[in-house]
Amino acid sequence: MLRPSGDLTMADIARMAGVSESTVSRALAGSSRVAASTRQRIAELASATRYTVNESARSLRLGRTRTVEVLIPIEPDNPQSISDPFFLDLLGAIADALTARGYDLLLSKSPPWGKTPRGNSLVSGRADGMIIIGQGKRLQELRDLAQAHAQIVVWGAHLDGEDYTIVGGDNREGGRLACAHLIGLGRTRIAFMGDYRLPEIRLRHQGYLEAMGAAGLSVDGALVVPAKFDRESAFAAAQALIAGAPDVDGVVASSDVIAMGVISALAQAGRRTPADVGVVGYDDIYSAAWFNPSLTTISQSIRRGGDALVDALFARMAGEPAANVLLPAQLIVRASCGAQGLTKTKRGSRRSNP
Repeated sequence: MLRPSGDLTMADIARMAGVSESTVSRALAGSSRVAASTRQRIAELASATRYTVNESARSLRLGRTRTVEVLIPIEPDNPQSISDPFFLDLLGAIADALTARGYDLLLSKSPPWGKTPRGNSLVSGRADGMIIIGQGKRLQELRDLAQAHAQIVVWGAHLDGEDYTIVGGDNREGGRLACAHLIGLGRTRIAFMGDYRLPEIRLRHQGYLEAMGAAGLSVDGALVVPAKFDRESAFAAAQALIAGAPDVDGVVASSDVIAMGVISALAQAGRRTPADVGVVGYDDIYSAAWFNPSLTTISQSIRRGGDALVDALFARMAGEPAANVLLPAQLIVRASCGAQGLTKTKRGSRRSNP
């Protein structure tokens, strides 16, 4: 009778099964290179003896960590933090996709190109691959890092001439959809709020300009307002907008968090959303459907984005090419824009066409 032992090694299991250690390793990993009957016999032996694979030893032997670093490069002049709801939603999607592949997630916010570099996890052996969320303002440093390491995938804007793999939403179309929807509801004094120095936001701003131009509406410079990705900064920016352009009747916010700050500022100023000012956000974070009023927004297909990032990264880690992925922008219509005749959709949201 087999006796459980915490001291059993893979060599012991191999001896019991009458096979090589490499066969045991492959069998316990579920490899199809080992006959099904042999895999079953080895699995039964391992179960009976309570043998488990030493994953640290296996990783060291194979030169793999089974860990992927997710880097959210937070710049000193940007108050946005990892607790931003968009980051949390995307991190959840990435974590689920990595877990399904038996990988762990290492979360970092200090990039290797910062003023006080914390080291490169790919060089130090702390991670097998890296997913970078957002391109930020330091594109050249990002390009240099991606050129030095094949096993990197980036979430962000699709830019001409970039030679790293990018997964991200159609930001230009998203900005156009948001603005065109407000125009279709009769809004004419429509503001755009966001930090358009960032590649993603610059494309959303271009979409906003396209929609305004297509409708024959002029763009007043007072209606284009820089705003950072936190509610407090957005609140202050919206206060300045309301004071400088009291006739504003629509706002395209470049994130849902900014949209929430705008709505709070409008309420403090005695302006009703959406009766006086229609507001459209961006991202479709989980809380957007439960805000009051619920946010009309542009979905970036966050769940699909997480899956696509992990799929692309694993292709790069295997030395295979990985094409860029452009996720469609989708208008999710809820209460904050003032549209009528809405129909219910998932997660308590509402949806219609522009």
